[in-house]
Amino acid sequence: MSAASRACRAAPALLRLASSSHEPRRARIVARAAKGAAKRDASSGLLSGVHPESIAAVSAIAERAQAASDRWGTEVTEFLDPALAADARVVIDRMADCEARPWGGYDRAERVRLVIGRREVLDGDGDDSFAALTDATNGCVALLQVSGNFMFDAADHRDFLGAALGAGIERDRLGDILVQGERGAQILATRPMAAFLSSAMTSVRKVPVATSIAPLTDLRVPPPRVDTFASVEKSMRLDAVASAGFRMSRSKMSDLIAAGAVKVNWREGAKPKTECKSGDVISLRGKGRVEVGEVTTTKKGSFNVQLTRYL
Repeated sequence: MSAASRACRAAPALLRLASSSHEPRRARIVARAAKGAAKRDASSGLLSGVHPESIAAVSAIAERAQAASDRWGTEVTEFLDPALAADARVVIDRMADCEARPWGGYDRAERVRLVIGRREVLDGDGDDSFAALTDATNGCVALLQVSGNFMFDAADHRDFLGAALGAGIERDRLGDILVQGERGAQILATRPMAAFLSSAMTSVRKVPVATSIAPLTDLRVPPPRVDTFASVEKSMRLDAVASAGFRMSRSKMSDLIAAGAVKVNWREGAKPKTECKSGDVISLRGKGRVEVGEVTTTKKGSFNVQLTRYL
């Protein structure tokens, strides 16, 4: 086993030991050792290039991937945000005899579960195959239909998410939430959590709702509303590119970035001076997201940036 694989396996084990210790001082020492093991592996080897915030989680996912490969089975993660899913897939692609396939209930899902295993197993016809685990009726992602009369009390994504989390479940048990206007919403979830919410979720805000599990074939995904255009900017700073993408003043965008309303590649902590590049995704709370496309330099040294805004 390589040093990278040993570090990958050691870090989650150390973290588990730290969380179970009854001695605070020992727990802190063990936690520091776990972080050290992950950082050493991140600098070179399996986890190189992984965002520091994702190292522990990706290390644990890689450990599960290795276990799936060793036993010729599959592992399915909980729902991951796009940034964590991307980091995990990069690492698993580096591993021998293992691959990860995303599934969030539909092709364009943002939050996905990773189905991990050997290609021969994933492409097979057994219960561990990708086809079986993504089955519309009995697969690893279930559809919860939430119906209510929201004509006079409109609810948004945050309201439905809050109602689900208020029932006492963890965020990683939930996938995308597709709001359906005055009719309610469709929530993608792990199958056990969908079953739980079908009885535990009885209202959203003050509106009574009826909840039931439906096959994924009943999922209604609205077509994306996009606006594609080009902008010439003097720099690739986040405040410049985002202000162009969301069509607002640079000063207002700088304020929103400072307030934490803007994420780059689904990660918090962006600053106005953060440099953007082709392929980056900039999201603004309540306003959708902008994808940075091709970037070329003009004769005067400015940047011609192709932008696609998802409304």
